[in-house]
Amino acid sequence: MTTDSIKKMVREFKPKKVRIGILGSHSALEIASGAKQEKLETVVICEKGREKTYAKYYKNLFDHIIVLDKFADIIKEPNLKKLSALNTIFVPSRSFSVYTGYENIEQKFTVPLMGNRSMLRTEERNTPKNQHYLLKKAGILTPKIFKSPDEIDRLSIVKVTEKGRPLERAFFYVASPEEYEKKSKERIRKGIVSAEMLKSSIIEEYVIGAKFNANFFWSPLTDEIDLLGFDRRIQTDLDGVLDLPAAEQLELNIPTQNIEIGHMGATMRESQLEMMFDAAERFVKTCKKEYPPGMIGLFALQGAVTRDLKFYVFDVSPRIPGCPCVEPTSPYMKYKYGMEVGPGRRVAMEIKRAMKEDRLSDVLT
Repeated sequence: MTTDSIKKMVREFKPKKVRIGILGSHSALEIASGAKQEKLETVVICEKGREKTYAKYYKNLFDHIIVLDKFADIIKEPNLKKLSALNTIFVPSRSFSVYTGYENIEQKFTVPLMGNRSMLRTEERNTPKNQHYLLKKAGILTPKIFKSPDEIDRLSIVKVTEKGRPLERAFFYVASPEEYEKKSKERIRKGIVSAEMLKSSIIEEYVIGAKFNANFFWSPLTDEIDLLGFDRRIQTDLDGVLDLPAAEQLELNIPTQNIEIGHMGATMRESQLEMMFDAAERFVKTCKKEYPPGMIGLFALQGAVTRDLKFYVFDVSPRIPGCPCVEPTSPYMKYKYGMEVGPGRRVAMEIKRAMKEDRLSDVLT
């Protein structure tokens, strides 16, 4: 689809009743729960063999369950017609991007998205105007990026996709070119990563600081930014190794992996909240210029606050970040709305308001 055809599709999308759609993986439960809080029906796309969570254990959250042989089949014409017949507004997630593919999302997925579909690919570092480009343009602090292992002169983190599992990244830490060479060979030998994946990896300065994932929502309807809250990630087997005393960690001598398995809610000193809003405002302003109409809806700035109270951002999630813990643990939305509002509910609130004001075209692409 061209940009014009997407705009035409969205302009003509004016149903009296809509349903919120999500892929049955990353964040499906929180999106569906939020939709239900706002009295909207839901649609979930499941992959055969992975549907039980949605079709059995949490079937109360889903009005329509579509089971496919594989997630990638979502772009097949019969499945697109099913979604269109249900007046589905689809909420993109990381799983949706990975399993469907950016080209397919931009060219073949003829269902309106809540958010900016052209921004999804900015998550990948091989995109010309990627997240790092946007952060730099916005004047947001970022870690130093090393163009080759030979440049490594300080503690750094190597961000590489895990072999055979595109959703996971097999991070490892190095402080010199020699250490990079040694640890790379070890991980290739153990089948954790491939030599090909290492060629496209990112070598980034490791920022010493407290980790925070700041979760936001930008509304095109009000031009306001909401802070949904902060979360931190639980990772395996990194967390398991860190639970051991230092002597045992050294004795164990295994390559750790940073596979995200869970989330923890967090709060931040009130005096530093303005710093977080400032970063979000800068990012939103830049996205409006570089990817009009901008960063619609949910996004996250993932980074660390250093001891001199500076916020360095090392990753951006240009879609629902996947933080189901922020609704029950974060006070920030309650301060504004007088009730707990998680990512799913905030999406549903925006869609309902857009429908009421006849402005769906402002929040969909």
